[in-house]
Order: sequence, then C-alpha cells, then structure tokens
Amino acid sequence: MYQLLAKLNQALFPSYTKRRLDLAKASKFQLAIIGWRAWVTKRAINQ
Repeated sequence: MYQLLAKLNQALFPSYTKRRLDLAKASKFQLAIIGWRAWVTKRAINQ
C-alpha cells in the first residue's frame, strides 16, 4: 500500500530538492508536503 502511495507522491507532488527549496523560506503547505512524502517513503521502505 505504501509503495503505491510513494509512486503517486512521485507523480503528483513536486520534488522540492530538485528545485533547491530553502526549508527556512518554505511555506507551511510546502513543509506539509515534504513531511507527507518523507512519512510515506519511510513506511514504504520499512515494509
């Protein structure tokens, strides 16, 4: 399940590391997306 979510995240949400986003200047919404992607990625790897 988490592997499917990880694939969807990759397709739907932007990659902020490729855009070189400064975390100090990121909006709350961008930080939420980063957190969500990290959580799903961690769960997909641990399965």
